[in-house]
Amino acid sequence: MKIKRHTIWPWALAISIYAASGQSTLAAPDVGVSYDKLAHLLVFGLLATAVLRIPNLFKKGWHGVLFTIFIVSGYAILDEFRQSLTPGRAIELNDWIADTLGAIIASILYLKWQRYRQFWEYFIPLRRRK
Repeated sequence: MKIKRHTIWPWALAISIYAASGQSTLAAPDVGVSYDKLAHLLVFGLLATAVLRIPNLFKKGWHGVLFTIFIVSGYAILDEFRQSLTPGRAIELNDWIADTLGAIIASILYLKWQRYRQFWEYFIPLRRRK
């Protein structure tokens, strides 16, 4: 089975989210202000971008965007449920809303804003040592 490079990143990020949501406390700096909802928005926006970068999905245009939002939002609600099984954590509707909003914003940006898309598609070739 050949693994395509565009499918590695969504899986890696989803696994990282899964691992983090199983922790009672997260390693985050204490700056006096809670950036929890912003973090949810950005992380799930990144997940949506990674999913939409899959070429066959991106080629579907708005259908691909809607599918991506549906998948990421579904994963977010499952993640919230998983958190409720962890001591000291609970389901928060506002977290799921931030996750879904991040998926919506990032998916639309990736589809419509060429500079955002180019940023994620920029590739730095590695030089081989002789």
